[in-house]
Amino acid sequence: MRYQISGKQIDIGEALQTHVQQELSEMLGKYAGRPTDATVVFSKHAHEYMCEATVHLSTGLTTQAKAHETEIYAAFDSCSEKMDKQLRRYKRRLKDHHKERSQPVELFEASSYILAGNTESEDSEPETLQPMIVAEMETKIPSLSVGEAVMQMEIAGAPVLVFRNEGNKGINVVYRRDDGNVGWIDPTSNN
Repeated sequence: MRYQISGKQIDIGEALQTHVQQELSEMLGKYAGRPTDATVVFSKHAHEYMCEATVHLSTGLTTQAKAHETEIYAAFDSCSEKMDKQLRRYKRRLKDHHKERSQPVELFEASSYILAGNTESEDSEPETLQPMIVAEMETKIPSLSVGEAVMQMEIAGAPVLVFRNEGNKGINVVYRRDDGNVGWIDPTSNN
């Protein structure tokens, strides 16, 4: 497994890196026998340390967690606990997922854009309806079943997930609704 442990404008020592590797290896060994890589980023905001962790599993699923505490080790431990809880909740489904899927999740290249927010006042008319692109990035769209997509969205803690539906090969979206339920958009089902 590859580890990328870094700090944003802070120096992290070898002791913290060793601690992170040992804790993640132990936790992931319980749930996901085949993680491929982990990225852990530490940063400091005022008096609090923030830890953001992302782990990619060999099946294509990704789990993410974020926590902040007044001490850097405590921030990682809180982040690790959140990830542990996510994986524990989906342990049975993750194991079933490994049995059903002989090949890793197929990923498709796509472009992702960040558009500028409306800086105009509410009373003024925008000069153009064309949005201004602030950043362009490469992203990957996984090919999943609807159940796997919902699980991936939950594990990643994301409000929305765009995926390619394995059943009909169309682009679909699952999202967390305000009422707590999950919405599913399947534009190909109306054909």
